[in-house]
Amino acid sequence: MSPVGAEHFLIVSALLFVIGVCGVMISRNLIITFMSVELMLNAANLSIITFSRVHADMSGHVIVFLTLTVAAAEAAVGLALIITLYRKRGTIDAAKFNIMKW
Repeated sequence: MSPVGAEHFLIVSALLFVIGVCGVMISRNLIITFMSVELMLNAANLSIITFSRVHADMSGHVIVFLTLTVAAAEAAVGLALIITLYRKRGTIDAAKFNIMKW
């Protein structure tokens, strides 16, 4: 049985990122799109941690910790915006929003 190497973590990270990109591209639901963006962010964090472990440098861990802190705040604000949009418009279908149009 072979040990799990950095390549395995990078493959999982790439797969998570591709799933996130597909979710953003395909979905019209704002919550699914939001979750897909968070999945892409976590995939990037996994690759940063992997490279940090390979190079035995703790600065990658600090960057990921700060990124996760910002992501938690972003998730709270994003979900609040989605809830506000749902209350005002009655839907969270991204195709039905034309807020930015003149």
